[in-house]
Amino acid sequence: MNNPPPQSRTAHASAIEALLKGISGFEQAISALQDTDLGQSFDAAVDLIRACRGRVIVVGIGKSGHIAAKMAATFASTGTPAFFVHPTEASHGDLGMIAPDDMVLMVSWSGETRELQDIIGYCKRFSVPILSITRRADSLVARASRVALVLPEVPEACPNNLAPTISTQLQLAFGDALAVALVEQKGFTHSNFRDLHPGGKLGASLIPVRDLMLTGKGVPLIDQGAMVKDGLTMLTSKSMGIIGLTDATGALAGVVTDGDIRRYLERSGAKTMQQALHDTALCSIMSRNSISIPPDLMAIEALAVLQEHSISALFVLESDRPVGVVTFLTLLKAGVA
Repeated sequence: MNNPPPQSRTAHASAIEALLKGISGFEQAISALQDTDLGQSFDAAVDLIRACRGRVIVVGIGKSGHIAAKMAATFASTGTPAFFVHPTEASHGDLGMIAPDDMVLMVSWSGETRELQDIIGYCKRFSVPILSITRRADSLVARASRVALVLPEVPEACPNNLAPTISTQLQLAFGDALAVALVEQKGFTHSNFRDLHPGGKLGASLIPVRDLMLTGKGVPLIDQGAMVKDGLTMLTSKSMGIIGLTDATGALAGVVTDGDIRRYLERSGAKTMQQALHDTALCSIMSRNSISIPPDLMAIEALAVLQEHSISALFVLESDRPVGVVTFLTLLKAGVA
């Protein structure tokens, strides 16, 4: 066993050098791509995926295999049905996962990966189109492909220029680029994204406000002609810190907060407290230009409005009529905040 070399610098210094080398190498690779005709191949790759009536079967071995698995996950989560097949398992029965309407995306830096040969043979036999991401245009994988995305040569970040580092970054970036291009080409929307990400904070953030808002009797609404005492009673019972005032047509005329009533009573003075409560209409102290949102706004957007205006509740309007109310507490319970 070889003895380890003497430590000439700290691990932190080595890590920083690797990071800087990785960033520099990645920038050089992107710059090199701008001087190639890869754009035409990239457009052809996107067209090939869009024309696929089945699924995108992503394959790769070693480090490229890990990148391929991530590509498949990104495609699937952005509206392009895809999954990863391990080349070794494919040679022992998993070739049956590849259907005639599918296509295969091969990720291989060298383009000569022996474990991919059985998949290539299967695809040629059953006319399954191949798209590849590789380094060598003259490689087996590239020659077998209907479309080959040939990436530039890049130095690796490891001191021996051997361990796949910058090359895998480049492969990963191209997988993401393909996915993003497909999102735009297919018109994949926030709503589509939410359908595929129902779990966790991300899923909750993309829920439309109409699915979270309080409705019916839970909405603190009162006629604008009601007295301050009635508004105070509703503020206390609803515990939202805000009430909405409606006009004769049912439209939202304005809002009154607990702060509005407190400031009004402070101005009125103790001697006229009863008069202030019983003889003053809420419409005389309401805010007419209140902040409101539509029901189809995403929950995360509603949270942004609340934070921007430093408020805790928002009325949800449809054709100027309040159909619900959403609060910071509602969003917090839903996992958005």
